[in-house]
Amino acid sequence: MLKTRAVSAVIGVALGALPLNVSAETAPVDDLMKIPIEQLMNIEVTSPSKRPQKLSDTASAIFVITPDDIRRSGATSIPEVLRMVPGLQVARINSNSWAITSRGFASRFANKLLVLIDGRTVYTPLFSGVFWDRQDTLLEDIERIEVIRGPGAALWGANAVNGVINIITKSSRDTQGGLMSAGAGNNERGFGSVRYGGALDPTTTYRVYAKYFNRDEGTTDTGAPGHDAWQYGRAGFRADGQPSTQDRWTLDGDLYVGRVGETFQTPTLSAPFIEQISETSPTAGGHLLGSWNHKFSDTSELSVQAYYDRSQFSDLRLSETRDTGDLEVEHRLRAGLGNEIVWGGGYRFTHDAIENSSTILITPDHSSFQLANAFGQDTLTLIDDTLFLTGGSKFEYNSYTGFEVQPDVRLLWTPSPTQSVWGAISRAVRTPSRAEEDISLLTAVIPPFSPGNPTPFPAAIVTNGSHRLKSEELIAYELGYRFQPAKQISVDLTTFINDYSRLVSIEPGATVLVPGPPPHLVSPLVLTNTMHGRTYGFEAVATWQAAPWWRLQPTYTLLQMELHRNSGSRAPASVTDPQRQSPRNQFGLRSLLDLGSDVTFDTELRYVDSLPALHVPSYADLTARLAWRPIPNIELSLTGENLIHASHQEFGSETLPTVPTRVRRGAYAKVTVKF
Repeated sequence: MLKTRAVSAVIGVALGALPLNVSAETAPVDDLMKIPIEQLMNIEVTSPSKRPQKLSDTASAIFVITPDDIRRSGATSIPEVLRMVPGLQVARINSNSWAITSRGFASRFANKLLVLIDGRTVYTPLFSGVFWDRQDTLLEDIERIEVIRGPGAALWGANAVNGVINIITKSSRDTQGGLMSAGAGNNERGFGSVRYGGALDPTTTYRVYAKYFNRDEGTTDTGAPGHDAWQYGRAGFRADGQPSTQDRWTLDGDLYVGRVGETFQTPTLSAPFIEQISETSPTAGGHLLGSWNHKFSDTSELSVQAYYDRSQFSDLRLSETRDTGDLEVEHRLRAGLGNEIVWGGGYRFTHDAIENSSTILITPDHSSFQLANAFGQDTLTLIDDTLFLTGGSKFEYNSYTGFEVQPDVRLLWTPSPTQSVWGAISRAVRTPSRAEEDISLLTAVIPPFSPGNPTPFPAAIVTNGSHRLKSEELIAYELGYRFQPAKQISVDLTTFINDYSRLVSIEPGATVLVPGPPPHLVSPLVLTNTMHGRTYGFEAVATWQAAPWWRLQPTYTLLQMELHRNSGSRAPASVTDPQRQSPRNQFGLRSLLDLGSDVTFDTELRYVDSLPALHVPSYADLTARLAWRPIPNIELSLTGENLIHASHQEFGSETLPTVPTRVRRGAYAKVTVKF
């Protein structure tokens, strides 16, 4: 039998794949292989409706990552964990930066994906995207990651256009005792973490943690060092209390400091008209969050959450200090027969202080942004246990575009316990960012007497923001089908059509001669809402329990983008086309194998299509992890990453020209001890 399993392990490396996710509440994370496939659809999620419900009862495209998925993936960062999600594009630009998006529009500054950690929004109003190098916690403390592909704006608001990533950490009641882990490898030069949880009294528990990692630099296409090493230290705490059967509260916070390396190219007005600079920049920040939940009855529950967040970063191009305060109130209740209602509102205030450079100028250098919102959603049971209609909307007021309305309607039909069909029509908007309103960016300098500039003066291409920008708008149509064709197999299919209008693009302005020094031409590009278009696609994930000790999960994503400039647009043809920065096809295959009671072997095979606009060819990579538990509280593991090629490129340089580095083959060893 062991020989048979060893042969299957070799097949698993070639095939890759992983089990469908199941939550910690459903079963102990170490017993996932014992959970029947038919029970996996009973995972409890909250992101689609802001109330607990079974995954099979959700009218949205959702994927759940559990603690066991994280542990057995071998990932050492949140972006790497997200690689397993169908429909997401996760591309590493260099050692410390990523382009992560859902359903297209990939960029380091992707702005149509909302990310939350325990209800705290972590996108930055600077560019409406996420600094992924700052988003971290102890991976062992994550309870689950819920990923919605498609709009979630009716509940979550602006920026929840193409998806929502909701990272939920464990209650301190579930992390009692101690944990220590440490590891090292050729890319992961060293990392370690420690966590301890205890009880202050019978109703109050806590945990404290600290972690550190140091990732090596990569190499460029020429083989030169990328100078993009990455190191962070972080410490935090969480306390949970339940003073009565009706009340519970949470208080958590963390602080971090880090140093992030990068090589970038900056234009200059003198020969050679572009300069390559390498630097290591400091970054720091932290947050404090508190929440309180009161249960009035079995049909009525109120929650209040508030947080404060501060972040700082500084490099030669731009420095920013940002303070954010947020308050949210939600009420969930059952009213009458078959009505599940959630409603509430909130207010957010953020203030920034910016230090500019000769390349990037954001004016004014101090600014505040306010966001007020109210929302309501009702799920109505039309036919008991069979047909459900959900309708709701978010109503927001923001400092840039004023009042916005983001409704959606969803219908769920469950003709049998093993089938569910759902459809949705949604409107979502993406509000302009601080940079889009106020930036002046020296994008490039064309040398004199060169193609595109026959004059004796250098020509500076300058991208300028605009206070006339409107919100980008999406009308989305989705259809999904979940079913079990056999006891050992489950399938989840989703198709969508997204119609976009008022997409942000650029339009050229009149070229002028500036006396200098030195004398030069300025050719301005102004941000405008002059692009529209449609994207459509198909996402599939299947789970097959091939044997009691072997589970497989293949995934496939098809994305087609058709974007067009509005009539009368004069944008140059050389402008990067966003529809060519996302892969048309992605394929994944993961495998989870139990080789006996104390040895596991897990693999992941991924294929990603080419990115023509960034000159990135298609690639495939393979990750493999072998783990052994000599005793229940100790795990030793060895992980190999990117095993197919010595190195490959996953993304390219964009508007702010970071020099991309290649993702290298690597391996690291890790030990985890619980006590």
